[in-house]
Amino acid sequence: MTALLDIDQLRTFIAIAETGSFTKAAEVVNKTQSAVSMQMKRLEERLERPIFARDGRASKLTEDGQRLLDYARRLVKLNVETIAAFSDEALSGRVRLGVPDDYADRYLPEIMARFSRAYPGVELTVLCEPSVDLLERIDANEIDLAIVTNCESKRATETFRRERLLWVTSNRHPTHLEERVPLALGRPSCIWRHTAIERLESIGRAYRLLYSSSNAGAVAAAVLAGLAVSVLPESGLRPGMRVLTSADGFPDLPSCRIGLVRNAHESLALADALAEHIISSLENLSEAQAAE
Repeated sequence: MTALLDIDQLRTFIAIAETGSFTKAAEVVNKTQSAVSMQMKRLEERLERPIFARDGRASKLTEDGQRLLDYARRLVKLNVETIAAFSDEALSGRVRLGVPDDYADRYLPEIMARFSRAYPGVELTVLCEPSVDLLERIDANEIDLAIVTNCESKRATETFRRERLLWVTSNRHPTHLEERVPLALGRPSCIWRHTAIERLESIGRAYRLLYSSSNAGAVAAAVLAGLAVSVLPESGLRPGMRVLTSADGFPDLPSCRIGLVRNAHESLALADALAEHIISSLENLSEAQAAE
């Protein structure tokens, strides 16, 4: 008889693949590191081949591990959908989601529409704040799930999307040509702010910080009015903005990872269901962008 794969082991495997670490994955799936290691040992025994290759302290996938990853994601997703379809009781209650307003306009309509159709009896509470504040709310047990930006992986997240970070200006104003580039950036704790300033200083480009706000709408308004240059992820681009490149004298910026952080204090079926809808919604957006 063909051996069957364990869904829980596959979910742990996905977490390791996304975080690049057994330790960080243990935080994501709320298990001890030894339990995670044992699960992966049993998964490799079931497959009769190695799926991880050690690279220093990181855990990288072998060729077979890369092949498994796509199957694992589909199997875990199908498992959640199957259980929901045959559940005798419809999910009800309240689930609390945090999302930076950089992504709210682009992501929330699709996420909320899909989730509401699937679980009409569930109250979805949405809080829009910067990623650093959302992480604090997760730790304080004030929200169940958060979409966060993770440019430098310092915390275990389930990465579901990568985007380029871009320099942007108004397409109707030559703001970027000013001798000292005026900038509109996030507050001092914003990693995009630190990255932008660091990159400009590395090439000796003069700048002045003109606007500072944790509100993405306020930053975008300064850009569209021709008052300042800023940095935004691809999904944050708006009509009337122009992307600046090295040809315009602006250095390349790193990509940013967008992922989910779950509340480790308690495991909610609603949070798991919402997480699946978030990932599915973002996959749909990616497919739509590719078709445009």
